[in-house]
Amino acid sequence: MSSKKQLISIIIPVYNESEGIRFFLQELNSRIGSDEYIEVIVVDGESTDDTVIEIQKAGLSAIHSEKGRAKQLNAGAYQAKGEILYFLHADTHPPHGFSKMIRNAVKEGIEAGNFRLSFDTGYFLMRCYAWFTRFDLLPFRFGDQSIFVTKKLFEKVGPYKEDHVVMEDNEFIKRLRKHGKFKVLEQSVVTSARKYHENGFIRLQLIFTLIFILYYAGVSQDKLVQIYRRLIKMGKV
Repeated sequence: MSSKKQLISIIIPVYNESEGIRFFLQELNSRIGSDEYIEVIVVDGESTDDTVIEIQKAGLSAIHSEKGRAKQLNAGAYQAKGEILYFLHADTHPPHGFSKMIRNAVKEGIEAGNFRLSFDTGYFLMRCYAWFTRFDLLPFRFGDQSIFVTKKLFEKVGPYKEDHVVMEDNEFIKRLRKHGKFKVLEQSVVTSARKYHENGFIRLQLIFTLIFILYYAGVSQDKLVQIYRRLIKMGKV
């Protein structure tokens, strides 16, 4: 393998994130540091607030897509130039040195993976849930942990399923694990606990568990979206 660093394309889907997107991008830039082999692709899903303006203030431009996380992630992936794709939510901060960790994993033959999860709160039950994300089990694999995948494997397994409004990340990870070498890295991302504070941790986990079970029982996306919208506050689905 060439000694030249592999280019990592960070793909960030956003929708109505004007309140925090500029800070998020500035913080991401500090974690990228001096790594020149990274491109940041922000994909706006028809935001109705000042998200795009705030992205421009952070020194970036947004590409545009229809609303829908799967559609936005695919739109970013199709434009990405990197040999490695890194899908990151706009309320999740990767660990310092994340790009080196991802490249090292790929160098060792890992084709896809994610980080463990931690929350920006010390609430005991949330720390307990986060602890379980070290295990490579499908019920603990979601987009909040961020997902990296080689461009080669992405093209092999196919894109995110755009008819999926919920569970798109879990379904994508299931295919990655089936067709490539997948690993949960030891370090943790830090994700926002806002939705948990708004909905209650136990209540929200029970809702997510219900949606997970119903999805794998074959319940339609339309029905799952209805459940999500009816039960979850602050949801952008």
